[in-house]
Amino acid sequence: MEILVPSETSTESFDVVLIGAGIMSATLGTLINQLEPTWSIGLFENLDKAGEESSSPWNNAGTGHSALCELNYAPAAADGSVDPTKAVGINEQFQISRQFFSWAVENKRVADNSFINPLPHMSFVIGEDHSKYLKTRYESLKTQTLFEDMEFTNDLDTINQWTPLVAQGRDASQTVAASRVVAGTDVDFGRLTSDLTNSLSAAGASVNYGHKVQNLKRSGAGWELTVKDKASGAVKNVKAKFVFVGAGGGALPLLQKSGIDEIKGFGGFPVSGQFLRCTDETVIAQHNAKVYGQASVGAPPMSVPHLDTRFVDGKRSLMFGPYAGFSMNFLKSTGQLDLPLSLRLHNIIPMLAVGKDNLDLTTYLIKEVLKSRAKKDESLTEYFPAADGSQWELITAGQRVQVIKKDAKKGGVLQFGTEVITSSDGSMSGLLGASPGASTATPIMIGLLSRCFPKQFAGWESKLKDIVPSYGQKLNENPALYAEVKAATDKTLGLA
Repeated sequence: MEILVPSETSTESFDVVLIGAGIMSATLGTLINQLEPTWSIGLFENLDKAGEESSSPWNNAGTGHSALCELNYAPAAADGSVDPTKAVGINEQFQISRQFFSWAVENKRVADNSFINPLPHMSFVIGEDHSKYLKTRYESLKTQTLFEDMEFTNDLDTINQWTPLVAQGRDASQTVAASRVVAGTDVDFGRLTSDLTNSLSAAGASVNYGHKVQNLKRSGAGWELTVKDKASGAVKNVKAKFVFVGAGGGALPLLQKSGIDEIKGFGGFPVSGQFLRCTDETVIAQHNAKVYGQASVGAPPMSVPHLDTRFVDGKRSLMFGPYAGFSMNFLKSTGQLDLPLSLRLHNIIPMLAVGKDNLDLTTYLIKEVLKSRAKKDESLTEYFPAADGSQWELITAGQRVQVIKKDAKKGGVLQFGTEVITSSDGSMSGLLGASPGASTATPIMIGLLSRCFPKQFAGWESKLKDIVPSYGQKLNENPALYAEVKAATDKTLGLA
């Protein structure tokens, strides 16, 4: 009988290890490679390509989240007023990402600028109250430098000129309103992620696809990872001085395995989604905008309905959705045990508290899961009255894990956004959460660098200004600088 002898476990060492080949790891790796070109970088991705989960263009909105059309970033207060602060902050972050994109194009870190396309961003609402809110929002944002080009109308003929599919066939007695910023964008984050990762590999980083990180543990001042090559079955130990967990929904389990104190009290609530994708080229050609509406009561921000023109691998498409659902897996590629396996003594109370305080979200998700295809088509016709459901196919969108964190007063809160978790010594960091996510990857990763590498960061700032010319300044407060930066990035990105 043949006796199988396990092969000896190999060991590799890196200055930096990135877990997950999404836009966050691709951005962080690119920044580190530029700031410290002598540092060794190892990237390990469970799937066979970069950008296949949350960064995939079919798994995210591709909006270039800049709060131009997303109403949840500027909600109405109890007195009906609208505070522009959060929307301006989101836009400021995307301006940093735009500058990084421009630098990447100029420095051949991406193949070309085809990952980003000019596309008007619109908000569209139905009803007297919503129309009043949208006008108030417009008046509040219009005074801000970053929103000075915003337009508003409650005239159906003007809306027909802006976006025919939304207006044609609509009951003229309906009260409607829309706002628009022509200078919006659509971003293929999958393409961008793939290009940045390829460039990182060409610069000397060790990029490993089909490699699953099974465990992480402390090793002196750094970390030791157990990594399995899924194709060969071989397991190797990987040592790193710094680890970034950019694994999307898979980040929570890995951070829990690391044992860092900072992850205690955090849990995750998975939300899945579907989109309708148009199959008729004549219909697709009639729409040229991202049209966002108001979220349903109890709906998470990622479920805001939108009728979207998309450019994926250079091909134009049209999508509507999303339709939220519930699945216990944290990634599209993982299993239904993800949620129960993430339960710990330290996060059970926060998760139970969130369940108790968010019954409207639970009700909403149940209704969404039970919604028939006919009901999905009805939702489509609210934004495209003349839609023919037979010309639309249902596709599965990305899996998101909303952050649940402990709270002294409530026990736990559900957070719609991103959360950076960093160990006390700065040797490990990871990202939890969802929207605005990819669009704000650059400022999030720059912030992470400042926290994890405080001794080196001051010496990096001059190089960061080469990448992000407005670094350290608020464009909304400096109209001249904003005009200069916008003109330069528009030209490089082909948006002018």
